[in-house]
Amino acid sequence: MPEPTARPLWSVMIPTFNCGRFLPQAIASVLAQAPSADTMQIEVIDDHSTVDDPEKIAEEVGGGRVGFFRQTANLGHIQNFETCLQRARGSLVHLLHGDDYVLDGFYRAMERAFAEIPEVGAAFCRSILIDERGHQHSFTSCFQDNSGLLQDALLHLAAEQHIMTPSIVVRRAVYEDLGGFDERLGCAEDWEMWVRIAAHYAIWFEPQPLAVYRMHSDSNTGRRVRTGEDTRYIHLAINIMSSHLPSSVAATLSRRAKETYARSAFDTALALLKQRDLAGGMAVAREAFRLSRSPSVLLHAARRSAGMLLP
Repeated sequence: MPEPTARPLWSVMIPTFNCGRFLPQAIASVLAQAPSADTMQIEVIDDHSTVDDPEKIAEEVGGGRVGFFRQTANLGHIQNFETCLQRARGSLVHLLHGDDYVLDGFYRAMERAFAEIPEVGAAFCRSILIDERGHQHSFTSCFQDNSGLLQDALLHLAAEQHIMTPSIVVRRAVYEDLGGFDERLGCAEDWEMWVRIAAHYAIWFEPQPLAVYRMHSDSNTGRRVRTGEDTRYIHLAINIMSSHLPSSVAATLSRRAKETYARSAFDTALALLKQRDLAGGMAVAREAFRLSRSPSVLLHAARRSAGMLLP
Protein backbone atom coordinates (compact mmCIF):
# COMPACT_ATOMS: atom_id res chain seq x y z
CA MET A 1 0.00 0.00 0.00
CA PRO A 2 1.19 3.56 -0.60
CA GLU A 3 2.66 5.24 2.45
CA PRO A 4 1.40 6.75 4.59
CA THR A 5 -1.77 4.65 4.71
CA ALA A 6 -3.87 4.37 7.84
CA ARG A 7 -3.89 0.70 8.76
CA PRO A 8 -6.62 -0.64 11.02
CA LEU A 9 -5.85 -3.89 12.80
CA TRP A 10 -8.54 -5.80 10.89
CA SER A 11 -9.82 -6.03 7.34
CA VAL A 12 -12.90 -8.21 6.98
CA MET A 13 -13.45 -8.58 3.26
CA ILE A 14 -16.69 -10.23 2.13
CA PRO A 15 -16.56 -11.49 -1.49
CA THR A 16 -20.01 -12.07 -3.01
CA PHE A 17 -21.65 -13.29 -6.18
CA ASN A 18 -25.38 -14.00 -6.35
CA CYS A 19 -25.58 -15.00 -2.68
CA GLY A 20 -27.88 -12.23 -1.44
CA ARG A 21 -30.11 -14.61 0.51
CA PHE A 22 -27.17 -15.47 2.79
CA LEU A 23 -25.32 -12.15 2.85
CA PRO A 24 -27.31 -10.51 5.70
CA GLN A 25 -26.26 -13.29 8.08
CA ALA A 26 -22.61 -12.98 7.03
CA ILE A 27 -22.56 -9.21 7.62
CA ALA A 28 -24.53 -9.40 10.87
CA SER A 29 -22.16 -12.03 12.29
CA VAL A 30 -19.24 -9.61 11.84
CA LEU A 31 -21.04 -6.52 13.12
CA ALA A 32 -22.10 -8.36 16.28
CA GLN A 33 -18.46 -8.51 17.39
CA ALA A 34 -16.88 -5.65 15.42
CA PRO A 35 -14.81 -2.95 17.12
CA SER A 36 -14.76 0.61 15.78
CA ALA A 37 -14.14 1.48 12.14
CA ASP A 38 -10.66 2.68 13.12
CA THR A 39 -9.87 -0.86 14.24
CA MET A 40 -11.80 -2.95 11.72
CA GLN A 41 -12.43 -2.30 8.03
CA ILE A 42 -15.51 -4.19 6.77
CA GLU A 43 -16.19 -4.23 3.04
CA VAL A 44 -18.35 -6.26 0.63
CA ILE A 45 -16.63 -6.96 -2.72
CA ASP A 46 -19.22 -7.99 -5.30
CA ASP A 47 -18.26 -9.86 -8.46
CA HIS A 48 -21.02 -8.20 -10.52
CA SER A 49 -24.00 -10.11 -9.13
CA THR A 50 -26.94 -10.53 -11.50
CA VAL A 51 -29.78 -11.91 -9.37
CA ASP A 52 -29.66 -9.76 -6.22
CA ASP A 53 -28.59 -6.36 -4.92
CA PRO A 54 -25.67 -6.82 -2.48
CA GLU A 55 -25.07 -3.07 -2.27
CA LYS A 56 -28.57 -2.52 -0.90
CA ILE A 57 -28.07 -5.39 1.56
CA ALA A 58 -24.75 -3.93 2.72
CA GLU A 59 -26.39 -0.55 3.25
CA GLU A 60 -29.45 -1.89 5.07
CA VAL A 61 -27.68 -4.42 7.30
CA GLY A 62 -24.47 -2.45 7.70
CA GLY A 63 -26.10 0.84 8.60
CA GLY A 64 -23.23 2.85 7.12
CA ARG A 65 -20.59 0.70 8.83
CA VAL A 66 -19.93 -1.61 5.83
CA GLY A 67 -18.16 -0.47 2.66
CA PHE A 68 -19.07 -1.74 -0.79
CA PHE A 69 -17.21 -2.26 -4.06
CA ARG A 70 -18.69 -3.71 -7.25
CA GLN A 71 -16.67 -5.16 -10.12
CA THR A 72 -17.53 -3.64 -13.52
CA ALA A 73 -17.86 -7.18 -14.94
CA ASN A 74 -17.87 -10.71 -13.58
CA LEU A 75 -14.20 -11.62 -13.14
CA GLY A 76 -14.51 -14.97 -11.38
CA HIS A 77 -13.99 -15.72 -7.73
CA ILE A 78 -10.17 -15.74 -7.74
CA GLN A 79 -9.95 -12.27 -9.29
CA ASN A 80 -12.58 -11.14 -6.80
CA PHE A 81 -10.43 -12.53 -3.97
CA GLU A 82 -7.50 -10.61 -5.45
CA THR A 83 -9.52 -7.41 -5.30
CA CYS A 84 -10.33 -8.18 -1.66
CA LEU A 85 -6.63 -8.48 -0.84
CA GLN A 86 -5.71 -5.34 -2.78
CA ARG A 87 -8.41 -3.27 -1.04
CA ALA A 88 -7.67 -4.65 2.44
CA ARG A 89 -5.90 -2.06 4.57
CA GLY A 90 -5.69 -3.94 7.86
CA SER A 91 -2.75 -5.85 9.26
CA LEU A 92 -4.96 -8.95 9.65
CA VAL A 93 -7.11 -10.04 6.70
CA HIS A 94 -10.22 -12.20 7.00
CA LEU A 95 -11.93 -13.38 3.81
CA LEU A 96 -15.52 -14.23 4.68
CA HIS A 97 -17.57 -15.65 1.82
CA GLY A 98 -20.93 -13.94 1.49
CA ASP A 99 -22.70 -17.24 2.15
CA ASP A 100 -20.75 -18.13 5.32
CA TYR A 101 -20.59 -16.55 8.78
CA VAL A 102 -18.64 -16.50 12.04
CA LEU A 103 -19.70 -17.12 15.63
CA ASP A 104 -19.24 -14.88 18.65
CA GLY A 105 -15.63 -14.91 19.85
CA PHE A 106 -14.04 -15.55 16.43
CA TYR A 107 -12.18 -12.25 16.17
CA ARG A 108 -11.20 -12.26 19.82
CA ALA A 109 -9.66 -15.75 19.50
CA MET A 110 -7.84 -14.93 16.26
CA GLU A 111 -6.49 -11.63 17.59
CA ARG A 112 -5.10 -13.42 20.61
CA ALA A 113 -3.10 -15.77 18.35
CA PHE A 114 -1.26 -12.98 16.56
CA ALA A 115 -0.73 -11.00 19.76
CA GLU A 116 0.80 -13.91 21.67
CA ILE A 117 3.18 -15.14 18.95
CA PRO A 118 4.43 -12.45 16.54
CA GLU A 119 5.87 -14.97 14.04
CA VAL A 120 2.44 -16.49 13.36
CA GLY A 121 1.55 -15.99 9.70
CA ALA A 122 -2.00 -17.31 9.86
CA ALA A 123 -4.45 -18.56 12.46
CA PHE A 124 -7.48 -20.76 11.95
CA CYS A 125 -10.20 -22.47 13.93
CA ARG A 126 -12.42 -25.47 13.33
CA SER A 127 -15.44 -24.98 11.08
CA ILE A 128 -19.02 -26.15 11.33
CA LEU A 129 -20.27 -27.44 7.96
CA ILE A 130 -23.91 -26.70 7.18
CA ASP A 131 -26.19 -27.03 4.16
CA GLU A 132 -28.09 -24.27 2.37
CA ARG A 133 -30.99 -24.61 4.82
CA GLY A 134 -28.66 -24.11 7.77
CA HIS A 135 -28.72 -27.72 8.95
CA GLN A 136 -25.49 -28.83 10.58
CA HIS A 137 -23.65 -31.75 8.96
CA SER A 138 -20.19 -32.07 10.49
CA PHE A 139 -17.09 -30.36 11.88
CA THR A 140 -13.60 -30.02 10.45
CA SER A 141 -10.75 -31.86 12.14
CA CYS A 142 -9.51 -31.10 15.64
CA PHE A 143 -5.72 -31.38 15.58
CA GLN A 144 -5.09 -30.63 19.24
CA ASP A 145 -7.09 -29.90 22.38
CA ASN A 146 -5.50 -26.56 23.23
CA SER A 147 -5.06 -23.29 21.36
CA GLY A 148 -1.56 -22.69 20.10
CA LEU A 149 0.95 -23.33 17.36
CA LEU A 150 0.00 -26.29 15.17
CA GLN A 151 2.84 -28.75 15.23
CA ASP A 152 3.81 -30.21 11.83
CA ALA A 153 1.32 -27.82 10.25
CA LEU A 154 2.68 -28.23 6.73
CA LEU A 155 2.38 -32.02 6.84
CA HIS A 156 -1.16 -31.88 8.26
CA LEU A 157 -2.42 -29.31 5.81
CA ALA A 158 -0.82 -30.83 2.69
CA ALA A 159 -2.40 -34.23 3.30
CA GLU A 160 -5.97 -32.96 3.07
CA GLN A 161 -7.98 -29.74 2.97
CA HIS A 162 -8.80 -29.00 6.61
CA ILE A 163 -9.25 -25.21 6.48
CA MET A 164 -12.43 -23.61 5.25
CA THR A 165 -11.79 -20.04 4.08
CA PRO A 166 -14.07 -18.30 6.64
CA SER A 167 -12.13 -19.97 9.46
CA ILE A 168 -8.68 -18.51 8.72
CA VAL A 169 -7.08 -15.10 9.23
CA VAL A 170 -3.82 -14.19 7.47
CA ARG A 171 -1.41 -11.33 8.05
CA ARG A 172 -1.55 -8.94 5.10
CA ALA A 173 2.25 -8.95 5.12
CA VAL A 174 2.13 -12.69 4.38
CA TYR A 175 0.04 -12.13 1.25
CA GLU A 176 2.44 -9.32 0.30
CA ASP A 177 5.33 -11.77 0.67
CA LEU A 178 3.85 -14.89 -0.96
CA GLY A 179 1.36 -13.43 -3.42
CA GLY A 180 -2.33 -14.08 -3.87
CA PHE A 181 -4.36 -17.10 -4.88
CA ASP A 182 -3.09 -19.17 -7.82
CA GLU A 183 -5.10 -18.23 -10.92
CA ARG A 184 -4.44 -21.62 -12.54
CA LEU A 185 -6.88 -23.16 -10.08
CA GLY A 186 -10.65 -22.88 -10.49
CA CYS A 187 -11.12 -24.88 -7.27
CA ALA A 188 -8.77 -25.81 -4.41
CA GLU A 189 -6.99 -22.46 -4.72
CA ASP A 190 -7.61 -21.91 -1.02
CA TRP A 191 -6.02 -25.26 -0.09
CA GLU A 192 -2.91 -24.43 -2.11
CA MET A 193 -2.74 -21.00 -0.47
CA TRP A 194 -2.86 -22.38 3.09
CA VAL A 195 -0.17 -24.97 2.30
CA ARG A 196 2.01 -22.27 0.73
CA ILE A 197 1.68 -20.19 3.90
CA ALA A 198 2.43 -23.18 6.14
CA ALA A 199 5.63 -23.81 4.16
CA HIS A 200 6.95 -20.39 5.20
CA TYR A 201 5.22 -19.33 8.43
CA ALA A 202 4.04 -20.66 11.75
CA ILE A 203 0.32 -21.55 11.91
CA TRP A 204 -1.93 -21.16 14.96
CA PHE A 205 -4.82 -23.55 15.61
CA GLU A 206 -7.92 -22.78 17.68
CA PRO A 207 -9.92 -25.92 18.55
CA GLN A 208 -13.20 -24.07 19.12
CA PRO A 209 -15.51 -24.21 16.08
CA LEU A 210 -16.07 -20.49 15.51
CA ALA A 211 -16.67 -20.35 11.74
CA VAL A 212 -19.57 -21.72 9.72
CA TYR A 213 -19.07 -22.94 6.15
CA ARG A 214 -22.13 -23.43 3.95
CA MET A 215 -22.19 -26.26 1.40
CA HIS A 216 -24.69 -25.85 -1.43
CA SER A 217 -25.07 -26.56 -5.12
CA ASP A 218 -24.74 -22.89 -6.10
CA SER A 219 -21.31 -22.47 -4.52
CA ASN A 220 -18.20 -22.41 -6.70
CA THR A 221 -17.27 -25.95 -5.67
CA GLY A 222 -20.83 -27.21 -5.95
CA ARG A 223 -21.16 -25.96 -9.53
CA ARG A 224 -18.01 -27.82 -10.60
CA VAL A 225 -18.62 -31.17 -8.92
CA ARG A 226 -20.90 -32.71 -11.58
CA THR A 227 -18.49 -31.94 -14.42
CA GLY A 228 -15.43 -33.44 -12.73
CA GLU A 229 -13.75 -30.02 -12.76
CA ASP A 230 -13.54 -30.02 -8.97
CA THR A 231 -11.50 -33.24 -8.98
CA ARG A 232 -9.37 -32.05 -11.91
CA TYR A 233 -8.42 -28.87 -10.05
CA ILE A 234 -7.67 -30.83 -6.89
CA HIS A 235 -5.28 -32.95 -8.98
CA LEU A 236 -3.54 -29.80 -10.24
CA ALA A 237 -3.43 -28.27 -6.75
CA ILE A 238 -1.74 -31.36 -5.30
CA ASN A 239 0.89 -31.23 -8.04
CA ILE A 240 1.50 -27.52 -7.37
CA MET A 241 1.66 -28.05 -3.61
CA SER A 242 4.31 -30.74 -3.93
CA SER A 243 6.81 -27.96 -4.66
CA HIS A 244 6.09 -26.45 -1.23
CA LEU A 245 6.96 -29.69 0.60
CA PRO A 246 10.32 -31.00 1.82
CA SER A 247 11.75 -33.30 -0.84
CA SER A 248 11.95 -36.14 1.69
CA VAL A 249 8.15 -36.33 2.06
CA ALA A 250 6.77 -34.63 -1.07
CA ALA A 251 6.17 -37.79 -3.11
CA THR A 252 4.61 -39.72 -0.23
CA LEU A 253 2.30 -36.91 0.87
CA SER A 254 1.22 -36.15 -2.69
CA ARG A 255 0.42 -39.82 -3.33
CA ARG A 256 -1.63 -40.06 -0.13
CA ALA A 257 -3.54 -36.86 -0.94
CA LYS A 258 -4.32 -38.14 -4.44
CA GLU A 259 -5.59 -41.43 -3.03
CA THR A 260 -7.76 -39.65 -0.46
CA TYR A 261 -9.45 -37.44 -3.05
CA ALA A 262 -9.70 -40.19 -5.67
CA ARG A 263 -11.71 -42.28 -3.20
CA SER A 264 -13.88 -39.29 -2.35
CA ALA A 265 -14.43 -38.48 -6.04
CA PHE A 266 -15.43 -42.08 -6.77
CA ASP A 267 -18.02 -41.90 -3.99
CA THR A 268 -19.35 -38.70 -5.57
CA ALA A 269 -19.52 -40.46 -8.94
CA LEU A 270 -21.59 -43.29 -7.47
CA ALA A 271 -23.91 -40.78 -5.78
CA LEU A 272 -24.49 -39.07 -9.14
CA LEU A 273 -25.17 -42.41 -10.82
CA LYS A 274 -27.75 -43.20 -8.14
CA GLN A 275 -29.42 -39.91 -9.04
CA ARG A 276 -29.49 -41.14 -12.68
CA ASP A 277 -26.97 -38.50 -13.69
CA LEU A 278 -25.01 -40.78 -16.02
CA ALA A 279 -22.96 -38.01 -17.66
CA GLY A 280 -21.98 -36.46 -14.34
CA GLY A 281 -21.18 -39.79 -12.72
CA MET A 282 -18.96 -40.91 -15.58
CA ALA A 283 -17.18 -37.53 -15.75
CA VAL A 284 -16.31 -37.62 -12.05
CA ALA A 285 -15.30 -41.31 -12.18
CA ARG A 286 -12.88 -40.58 -15.04
CA GLU A 287 -11.24 -37.79 -13.07
CA ALA A 288 -11.06 -39.99 -9.98
CA PHE A 289 -9.05 -42.63 -11.81
CA ARG A 290 -6.84 -39.99 -13.43
CA LEU A 291 -6.09 -38.73 -9.94
CA SER A 292 -5.03 -42.15 -8.66
CA ARG A 293 -5.23 -45.81 -9.68
CA SER A 294 -3.40 -47.15 -6.67
CA PRO A 295 -4.43 -50.58 -5.32
CA SER A 296 -6.21 -48.96 -2.37
CA VAL A 297 -8.27 -46.73 -4.68
CA LEU A 298 -9.17 -49.62 -7.01
CA LEU A 299 -10.18 -51.77 -4.04
CA HIS A 300 -12.29 -48.94 -2.64
CA ALA A 301 -14.00 -48.49 -6.01
CA ALA A 302 -14.69 -52.21 -6.34
CA ARG A 303 -16.21 -52.47 -2.87
CA ARG A 304 -18.39 -49.40 -3.25
CA SER A 305 -19.55 -50.47 -6.71
CA ALA A 306 -20.44 -53.92 -5.42
CA GLY A 307 -22.35 -52.38 -2.54
CA MET A 308 -24.39 -50.25 -4.92
CA LEU A 309 -25.32 -53.27 -7.01
CA LEU A 310 -26.43 -55.38 -4.06
CA PRO A 311 -30.19 -55.31 -3.29
